[in-house]
Amino acid sequence: MANGRVVVVGAGIAGLAAALRLHRAGRDVLVVERAPGRRSSGYLVNLLGVGYDAAEELGLLPALAARDLGAFTSILVKADGREKFTVPAAVAQAAVGPRMLTVFRGDLEAVLYEEVRPAVEIRFGTTVREFTQDADEVRVSLSDDTSVRADLLVGADGLHSGVRGLLFGTDSRVDLRHMVGAFPLDRVPADVPEGAGTTFIGVGRTAAVINLGPDRSSAFFTYRTDDPDAELALGSAAALSRAFGDLGGGVPEALRQLEAAPTGAYFDSVCQVVQEKWSRGRVVLLGDSAWCVTLFAGYGAALALAGADRLGSCLDQHADVPAALAEWEASLRPEVLKRQALARKGISQFAPSGKAEIWGREVMMRAIRLPGVSGLIRRSIERANR
Repeated sequence: MANGRVVVVGAGIAGLAAALRLHRAGRDVLVVERAPGRRSSGYLVNLLGVGYDAAEELGLLPALAARDLGAFTSILVKADGREKFTVPAAVAQAAVGPRMLTVFRGDLEAVLYEEVRPAVEIRFGTTVREFTQDADEVRVSLSDDTSVRADLLVGADGLHSGVRGLLFGTDSRVDLRHMVGAFPLDRVPADVPEGAGTTFIGVGRTAAVINLGPDRSSAFFTYRTDDPDAELALGSAAALSRAFGDLGGGVPEALRQLEAAPTGAYFDSVCQVVQEKWSRGRVVLLGDSAWCVTLFAGYGAALALAGADRLGSCLDQHADVPAALAEWEASLRPEVLKRQALARKGISQFAPSGKAEIWGREVMMRAIRLPGVSGLIRRSIERANR
């Protein structure tokens, strides 16, 4: 399919990266996105390992470097906001090494969008109603009452993927019984030093407020719940205020900003997608649609970029689309399964079950300040990302 038509569903990181990679290989790409316009969100994503490599392959590093937030000082705080201890920015930087970028998710999407927009048709407010396929093509019916014939349909429409439902007919989400909320801060939090982030870790919950200056500050919350649907029904402002309203420091100001502008927040239950196959015929799932690893894994954006880049490479190497998709899945699945397992194992770091787990997390954070430990952590991270 060297010059084939591709329909990509979803204008997030995975979808835009796929559109960019496939367009550069000479394919005619159409992107459709359910939302009426571009969305942005304020939580941070780390690009390292295969994600950093994919950003480099896609030519995104110069633009992303200009938006890199870099390492910042981490301050662990008590419930009232008083400091417990601090991990300086230089120590954190030494632990992760130079081949890593930290950017807002919205900034990564913006960089991809600016690369894609001049060359690829993007239809907002549009999604897939249905599709049929045979050995030669996919026929896609869209919500704008048009139909498209394509060689490949890429479902990159996220955790709640409509394409996944149409393709496999089942809900493969596994709810981990936690909520996550993240949003940008219009005003810098006065109770958090500039260039630093404060983190409170309590039983069943974590709250972090980051002050990197105007337009670069954000808040992140996660907590355990027995009823995610009830929390979603409350809405982000009410649910997060109920779960974290007793805290001090930068949290009260962050919650007030959320209450004033709740639509800018990302708020959802924490789910993984566990799918036996990611493709069928000429239809393939990509990114969270296929394998959502959750924010607890901290690797979703990296896998989205790497998955898009490898998809393009496999399609370049195979004239047969199903064979290309099979090879692509085989190359990615071990990494995805590893990241999903690490996320499940790492839940206790974000929502400890008791004081013993909180103490263990604090010991780990304190240890990074010891001579030589940051180097050991860096080598461990490099091994994990090979």
